[in-house]
Amino acid sequence: MALDRWIALFFLIISLVYGYAAYNYPLLPFERGMVFLPNTQPMALSVLGVIIALVILFSPKPSGDDADMAGADLAQIRQFKFGRALGLVAAMVLYALLLRPVGFLTATSLFIAGSAAVLGERKFHILVPIALVTAVAIWYLVQETLGIYLRPWPWFVDG
Repeated sequence: MALDRWIALFFLIISLVYGYAAYNYPLLPFERGMVFLPNTQPMALSVLGVIIALVILFSPKPSGDDADMAGADLAQIRQFKFGRALGLVAAMVLYALLLRPVGFLTATSLFIAGSAAVLGERKFHILVPIALVTAVAIWYLVQETLGIYLRPWPWFVDG
């Protein structure tokens, strides 16, 4: 079996376990009457993951010359950009650590701009305003639409 099919099989197992956990998530009494439950999106993601994994598992193998290009060639592993991947993981960890002390708006803006810079974006005059607008838009939607409080400012400003 090709590497992509092994990965799809692993993804199928993860999606099934995630869906089972989401389906058996204990709801609080006041959540039972809600239209959008806390486990609605995880169940939808699980179904989507199962569908994608099954499509990859049962799709026909490429024939002829396409078969050589279809799978991942582990001999070319030096061409993979591991530095960027590790930079993104570091940015995610730093984001999680900075979220409470510096506030949602600052941490999210820094994360978006920093992640884009790690991926190679160099137009900072465009990147910084987009990061700021995106962070404010996400904060507003979560705060006002979903009613979830997120501390927008650093601890010393919020009081």
